Amino acid sequence: MEWSFLFFLNSALLGVGLAMDAFSVSMANGLHDPGMSRKRMCIIAGTFGVFQAVMPMTGWVCVHTIVEMFSSFETFIPWIALALLGYIGGKMLIDGIRGEETEEAAALSAGALFMQGVATSIDALSVGFTIAEYGWLMALAASGIIAVVTFFLCMAGLRIGKKFGTKLSGKASVLGGVILIGIGLEIFISGVFF
Repeated sequence: MEWSFLFFLNSALLGVGLAMDAFSVSMANGLHDPGMSRKRMCIIAGTFGVFQAVMPMTGWVCVHTIVEMFSSFETFIPWIALALLGYIGGKMLIDGIRGEETEEAAALSAGALFMQGVATSIDALSVGFTIAEYGWLMALAASGIIAVVTFFLCMAGLRIGKKFGTKLSGKASVLGGVILIGIGLEIFISGVFF
């Protein structure tokens, strides 16, 4: 892929899709602590953003070390991306439709925030497969865009949670699931048929 509007749009949409779990957890955190300071909100949103940036780059590095060792593995990347994003997106979609909460906003210590960051970003590891065709600079830029999108969505989630609670969290999971499934299909179709 080249530096183009489509690259930035795909990266932003990946960010939105991947950030929906963190958005839901942020709303729950906002509900739990309605008097949360702006600094604390930035720390929480920043933590989610960092995890959402680190995981795709980790996946990208794993793919490139495996692909260099086993070049035939490259033909399976669109299939793996479809399977992973389809599974993760489908699970988010089903959980959102059922109305299951993604994470409980218990006392938010540094350890709890770390665990929330890992739990909400583990699906971003699979994005390393989806951005495997990018060079390292484009992969880093895509991860940065995902992090920025996640930060702003989490800040919005914290504000919404402080005002309205977790009523919207299920809808966020549905939207995130649909976006991830759509991106998985797009990667599969362009990787297999074009």
